[in-house]
Amino acid sequence: MPWIDEHRPGWPCWVELATPDLEVSHRFYRELFGWDFYTLVVPHRSDLEILTLGQGGPEVAGLQPLADPAQPASWTCYFRTDDMARTVEAVRQAGGQELIEPVDLGNLGRAAMFADPEGADFSVIDTHDFSGVRVVDEPSAPVWVELAARDVAVEREFYGQVFGWQGVERDYDIRPYTEFRKGGEAVAGMVFMDELWAAAHPPHWITYFEVADCDAAAVRATRLGAKVRVGPATIPIGRYAVLTDPTGARLGIIAPDPKVRRKLRPTLPL
Repeated sequence: MPWIDEHRPGWPCWVELATPDLEVSHRFYRELFGWDFYTLVVPHRSDLEILTLGQGGPEVAGLQPLADPAQPASWTCYFRTDDMARTVEAVRQAGGQELIEPVDLGNLGRAAMFADPEGADFSVIDTHDFSGVRVVDEPSAPVWVELAARDVAVEREFYGQVFGWQGVERDYDIRPYTEFRKGGEAVAGMVFMDELWAAAHPPHWITYFEVADCDAAAVRATRLGAKVRVGPATIPIGRYAVLTDPTGARLGIIAPDPKVRRKLRPTLPL
C-alpha cells in the first residue's frame, strides 16, 4: 500500500463530496468501498468528515453537507498549489472565474474554488499540515481525475497556463483522448464531449476510484442505490464504469490493467 506524505504542485491531491444527505452517503460509500470516517473541525466552514480506507486507515477523501441545498451533489477535485496568489492570477488571465475566493482553513491550508472557461469547477489548496489523499494504487482509493469538455483546445490552453500541464493525444476507447502531463508524467485526463453527450450536460471533472473487479463493484453499487451511466466497458488501461451515487453525485470506478498501470503513470498521480 503506497502511502503519500506530500503532493507536488499542479497535481491532484484531494477529492471531496458535497452531499444533501450525510447519512445516505455514509452508508453507500461504507458498503461500496469499506470506508470509515472521522470528523475534523475546520475554521470558517462546516465540519469536514474525513473518509479513511477502513477504520484508522489512510485518508482518501472528504465529505461535507451541501452549502446550498439547491445545488446538486458532486465530487470536487482539488489540485495542489504552492503559490495561491499566482494561481488566482493565472486563472483570471487564462479566462477562468473565481467562485470562492481563497480562505484559510486552519492547519489544513488555504483553499479556493474556480471555474474553467467552459464552466467546469475545481479547487486548489496550498496545504500546511494537511497531506491530502494518503494512499493510491489500492482498491477503494482515488486513482484518476478526468475532465469532460466540449472545447478541448481552450481547456488545454487554460490548464497549461494555470498548472503548466501539456496535453498529449491518445486513442482510448476509440475516441480521441487528451492526457495531461506535467514533467513528462500523467496528471489527469480529458475526454471530448461529442454528440453522444446530452446538450444540457455541462463540462465537469470526475474522480475515478480503483476497484478490484469493475463489474462486481457496479452490481454492488446498483444494489446500494446507485445508477450505472456508462459501462462497464473495457479500454486499453482497464475496465471502467461511470455511476451516479444515491444522492446524484457522479463518480467513476476502474479496475486498472496492471500491465499498463505504470506505463500510463510512471509515478503516482495523487
